[in-house]
Amino acid sequence: MTSARVPDSELAPYWPTVEILTRRALVRLVRLPSVLIPMLVMPAFFAISFTGSFEGVTQVEAFPTDEFMNWIAAYAMVQGSIFAGIGSAGAMAQDLDNGFIDRLLVSPIRRSAIIVGPLMHTAIRALIPVTVVLLIGIVGGLDFPGGIAAVVMAYVAGIGAAIALGALGLAVVLHIGNIRAMAIVQVLAFGLMFPSIGQVPLSLMTGWLRAVARVNPATNVIRMARQGFIGDVSWADSWPGLLVITIAILWFGSWARWELEQRAP
Repeated sequence: MTSARVPDSELAPYWPTVEILTRRALVRLVRLPSVLIPMLVMPAFFAISFTGSFEGVTQVEAFPTDEFMNWIAAYAMVQGSIFAGIGSAGAMAQDLDNGFIDRLLVSPIRRSAIIVGPLMHTAIRALIPVTVVLLIGIVGGLDFPGGIAAVVMAYVAGIGAAIALGALGLAVVLHIGNIRAMAIVQVLAFGLMFPSIGQVPLSLMTGWLRAVARVNPATNVIRMARQGFIGDVSWADSWPGLLVITIAILWFGSWARWELEQRAP
C-alpha cells in the first residue's frame, strides 16, 4: 500500500519526518570527508584565487570599491552555496541508486517530506561556505559599510541560492533517476554563475556578456549578497534577489515534487 492510499490520520507526523531525513543527511555529511572537505575548500579557493588574480581591476575608475575582496566575497559565498545545493542533489541520486527513495515512497509518510528534508539539509549546508568566506574576508580586509545587515543579506542570499539550486538538482535527478544527472546539474550551475556580475560590474562588460548578465537571475542574487560590502543595504538591491529566490524555490520545488510523484508505485 502506498502512502497516497493511507488516510491522513495514519501518516507519520510531517515535521518529525522532515527532521529525521535532515538529520540523516547531516550525519552522512559529517561521516564522509569527501563531501565535507570540498565544502570548506571550494569557497576559500574562489575567494583567495580571484582576489589575487583580479586585484588590479580595482584601479579602473568605474569599479565600485578599492578593495577587491569587497567585490568577490559575495560571489564566492553564492558560488559555494550553490555547490551545497548540488551536493544535496547528489545525495538524492545516491539514495535513488541504493533504493532508499523507493522505500520511502511505500512508507506511510507524506511525499513532500522527501523533498523538504533534503532542502532543509541544503539550507544548513549553505551556512558553511558563507561562514568560511566571511572569515577569510575579515582576515583579507573585507569591509562592512552595511553593518550587520550586510551579514544578514549574505546569509539570506547564500541559503536562498542553495535551496533554489538544490530544488533544481532534485528535480533533474528524479527525472533522470541516477547519478548521471549530476553532470547536468553542475553544468546548469556554472552556466548561471559565470555570465553574471560575479567578477566584474555590469558597467565594465560589453557585447553579449553584458546582455546575458543583465537578464541572468544570478545577477540579482549576487547583487543582493554584495550590497552591504560595497555600500548600504537597500530594498532596491534586495527585492529582485528575493523575488528570484522565491520564484526559483517554488518553481523547482514543485517540479521536484511532480517528478517524485511519477516515481510512485
